[in-house]
Amino acid sequence: MPELFDNLADSQGFGWVPFWLIASAVAVVVAASALALHGALLRRIDRHPGQIFTAQALRRTRGVVRLGIPVLVAALLSRFLEVSPAVETLIDRVGVLALLFLLGWTLLILCDLSADLYLRRYRLDVADNLHARKMVTQVRILKRTAKTLVVVVFLALMLMTFDTARQFGVSLMASAGAAGLILGLAARPVLSNLIAGIQIAITQPIRVDDAVVVEGEWGWIEEINSSFVVIKLWDWRRLVVPLGYFIEKPFQNWTRTTASIIGTVYLYVDYTVPVERVRQKLDKVARESELWDGQVVNLQVTEGTENAMQLRALVSASTSPRAWDLRCEVREKMIDFLQREFPQALPRHRVDLTADGPPPAGG
Repeated sequence: MPELFDNLADSQGFGWVPFWLIASAVAVVVAASALALHGALLRRIDRHPGQIFTAQALRRTRGVVRLGIPVLVAALLSRFLEVSPAVETLIDRVGVLALLFLLGWTLLILCDLSADLYLRRYRLDVADNLHARKMVTQVRILKRTAKTLVVVVFLALMLMTFDTARQFGVSLMASAGAAGLILGLAARPVLSNLIAGIQIAITQPIRVDDAVVVEGEWGWIEEINSSFVVIKLWDWRRLVVPLGYFIEKPFQNWTRTTASIIGTVYLYVDYTVPVERVRQKLDKVARESELWDGQVVNLQVTEGTENAMQLRALVSASTSPRAWDLRCEVREKMIDFLQREFPQALPRHRVDLTADGPPPAGG
């Protein structure tokens, strides 16, 4: 093939030009043309915003294309150059590694792109987002699992291109007893988190934006990673919990089946308070509140002690944050009602003083 180009150059009167220079110039022109074509496609897609998948694919694979085209052109160019066997072997090795790297990179981009485009139809900023949270959790966990597998597989393939790595793999297979035990113990955290992630994606004990109580802390599931879960607590702190925690240990999920939840308010009053009047006031407070979802409002005497009786007020709301605010609103208004209408009914301590009075001074 080099002789063909040399003859072609001689026939055109360019016999004085080295072949490698001609081939390099052709390679540069081809690479520049391919990159220019990719840029033109991007500009054309920008003028047609309806083609979402194509536009996102071209934008996200920009790095792959800019790296892949020079690598491909260089690999083709090396076929037309006379080099030593050692250099040819090195070029082939680098070309295979680059190809595997580009393929793995492309698969990672496709994982992100497919997940993002699939989740476009689901919104988490609506009141009834249970199904959306379910799908977002499943897709994100499965995406991270797929990306982990892609990285592991392509790293293994890249290592297997080296003879020493293949020999190491054969030796490990030959001594699979101790080596397998060591590798199994070393990979246990990774494998356990991978399995826990798949279990959470399928069974979904937690979902993104779920309201949970973990280790006595209340908050929302903010992020589910491949190895840990980030919980945004009510005071904006972040509680980081291992992924396997939600498979192995008990916890509270307040939004497992629905976002609606019942809030509780306790009032401690004297036995002289008219409970029915308090119940009527609670019903009025709930109906006048924008936080109440119209489902549950109830007042019961749940306990009586020697000093006061305990009233338990139940009110429901569409979400746990609204339920918290509703509880505070009900508590404030009910205390204000008792202070204005029945101040004597507020709990107080009774002291029985004897008629003798205090002892005389100095006696």
